[in-house]
Amino acid sequence: MSHNLHISNGKASLMYVGETPWHRLGIKLDKPATAQEAIEAAHLDYFVEKRALKAVLPGKHLLDVPQQFATVRMDETPVVLGTVGSRYQVIPNVAAFSFFDGLIDRDEAIYHSAGVIGKGERCFILAKLPGHIRVGKNDPLDKYVLLVNSHDGSTPTLARFTSVRVICQNTLSAALAGSEQSVSIRHTANAQQKLEEAHKILGLYNSLAAQLQFIFNRMALTKITDKQLIDYVKKLIPDNEEADSTVRTDNIRNTILELNESGRGAELARGTLWGGFNSIAEYTDHVQNSQNPQKALKSIWFGSGEQLKKRAFALAESML
Repeated sequence: MSHNLHISNGKASLMYVGETPWHRLGIKLDKPATAQEAIEAAHLDYFVEKRALKAVLPGKHLLDVPQQFATVRMDETPVVLGTVGSRYQVIPNVAAFSFFDGLIDRDEAIYHSAGVIGKGERCFILAKLPGHIRVGKNDPLDKYVLLVNSHDGSTPTLARFTSVRVICQNTLSAALAGSEQSVSIRHTANAQQKLEEAHKILGLYNSLAAQLQFIFNRMALTKITDKQLIDYVKKLIPDNEEADSTVRTDNIRNTILELNESGRGAELARGTLWGGFNSIAEYTDHVQNSQNPQKALKSIWFGSGEQLKKRAFALAESML
């Protein structure tokens, strides 16, 4: 099981709609109508406070640390989530996500899942948008916006674009790198401003989805030889010159090549650049860190897995 979800009293801080997740954790809901409903079901309704940092001196004397603060989760046994500066403002999760309710009201999106990562330093809501990115005739990708709020100072509140291959449930980062992949969200109180903000994000994603559909279809039409596939994988998984053995590197490469032949939905794209790119994505999302529940989801969306998919996309695009 690979999740890195917050667990409290044996229960995962997660809600979802539709198919049961691979880790079989969380609570299943009918489509929640508001961010508040999703947040309460997923236990995202916890309080975070900013507290001044203090140094402990001999004799238990406390000394203020200038301009440095801790963010502390207060609903359970208090736990420090991160350290931040004096200008940092805690944004409650409901304030971070409720701007998207306008699209839910108009059936332009549904809240698909929500959860808490780690101890609560980061949380998310995944909203599913209507329509698909279509690659070829039989390979549709669902469209999602991943809404993220952090309480450790690592990221602003933002929206990230992602897609899921319908047939194999293989999560792909919307692989265009840079600022086009995520949008920082303003915390506006006015309802009309919130709706405008949500529609702005929707418009950006629709534009990005059109670009990705064009690029992905070019990949699907680009035939590659076995040698080209092997070279592609080797460039993404290079030799580790500091390692005493090549066994680990060879195993990773061989796993990716096997996924290209027999992975989920492989028959749709085998022998093409699209198939090669998807074998990297499937390895990242379903194989890498699959035995470590503390790493996988964070890696897929924010860490080394995301970076590997970005490199795989950039390299595939250069081969068109």
